[in-house]
Amino acid sequence: MGNLLKVLTCTDLEQEPNFFLDFENAQPTEAEQEVWEQVDVVLKDAMGILDELQAYKGAGQEIREAIQNPNDEALQEQAWAAVVPLVGKLKKFYEFSQRLEAALHGLLGALTSETYSDPTQHLEREQALAKQFAEILHFTLRFDELKMTNPAIQNDFSYYRRTLSRMWINNVQADNENEVNNELANRISLFYADATPMLKTLSDGTTKFVSENKNLPIENTTECLSTMASVCKVMLETPEYRSRFTSEATVSFCLRVMVGVIILYDYVHPVGAFAKSSKIDMKGCIKVLKDQPPNSVEGLLNALRYTTKHLNDDSTNKTIKSMLQ
Repeated sequence: MGNLLKVLTCTDLEQEPNFFLDFENAQPTEAEQEVWEQVDVVLKDAMGILDELQAYKGAGQEIREAIQNPNDEALQEQAWAAVVPLVGKLKKFYEFSQRLEAALHGLLGALTSETYSDPTQHLEREQALAKQFAEILHFTLRFDELKMTNPAIQNDFSYYRRTLSRMWINNVQADNENEVNNELANRISLFYADATPMLKTLSDGTTKFVSENKNLPIENTTECLSTMASVCKVMLETPEYRSRFTSEATVSFCLRVMVGVIILYDYVHPVGAFAKSSKIDMKGCIKVLKDQPPNSVEGLLNALRYTTKHLNDDSTNKTIKSMLQ
């Protein structure tokens, strides 16, 4: 089947469907082309967004000096001049999250449609779309890792909002007040207030997709996610498959994608990823993570610990909880 090798398919709930999916070279078929092109336009901007976020230094020094010297107009102006372009970047990141959610809806629509009888066939025959779905998840977790280690983002935006409010009260015209109006500022503030804002966008977007497409069984979506998790797990834990990667970066890619689909599954499935009835082998997935060099996966383990919905449910297996402690 082209670059996708079916290793095992089994309907027994005790076993998972396992695949080798070529995340490095999958190309769209004619049937995939339209959706693929729409998503590709968004993904082309993803690396630039990560580069900008990684280079984001913040205006901490200017803000501190302005707060410590409230009567020094020159310092107030310097802080404002430093923060305004940064807020422009934060707005750009937020707007990209909206584009990413729309792209996700397009992919889910294709990968869960009735074109094929089950998620296995979708991933087998629409591997270029599966690769794009994986790229969205990879971007999402990388974005959130960078955001979580950069407190300047929320500090800068908080200062911007406070200063804008003061200017409004004092009837001072802000040069860029149309850049981020109050309604948009509220939405951006809520976005960055979340520990993992991009993941929350995808989780909410997936839940919204399910609720808006009541004609599609929820299993179409959850089984697409669980199958993708199995694909990643088997490639990572099997030396024969792992050796097919031409780049070590693909290992990191697979780890992020595996964690991303687990979290989405946990939000969308009624009982979540950690329940006994889950179609994801959580013990196996956690073991794969823990088999990697510790420094490379701590952020991903934290994502499972702190951004999933059902981990702390009473129904979660005690072994799984202890594995994540």
